[in-house]
Amino acid sequence: MNRIYWDSMLFIYLLEANPIFGARVQRLHQEMLRRGDILCTSIFTVGEVLTGPRKRDDIAGVNSLKKFFGGKEIEILPFTIEAADRFSIIRAGERVSQADGIHLASAAAAGVDLFITNDDKLRKLRIPGIRFFADLDGKLS
Repeated sequence: MNRIYWDSMLFIYLLEANPIFGARVQRLHQEMLRRGDILCTSIFTVGEVLTGPRKRDDIAGVNSLKKFFGGKEIEILPFTIEAADRFSIIRAGERVSQADGIHLASAAAAGVDLFITNDDKLRKLRIPGIRFFADLDGKLS
């Protein structure tokens, strides 16, 4: 059993049934469930994913997503003092956006086993506290 962090785009691909990446993320999710892995993401992801329905004034969509993220299937990682400290280290040493820094810091503070992202630049990083990075096909980097 591994703790696997999903970058926010994976949730967006899955929930919006993205024609290019949606099926790959669905297969990845099914494989994680089969192995008993723990899916985690940060509280920041929830805000990012809620933005689309908010822009469309889709209150039912917002409520559905809140229920989805509020369930027991996903471990929502908080942005703690430890995460804030790691964020400052990451931002001082790497050229990443603030959003990516929050994701990386949250995952690192929680000590996740694997960080999955579709961002090639992030997969090339080495962040203490994150054991491995992978793409949507599970290719480790």
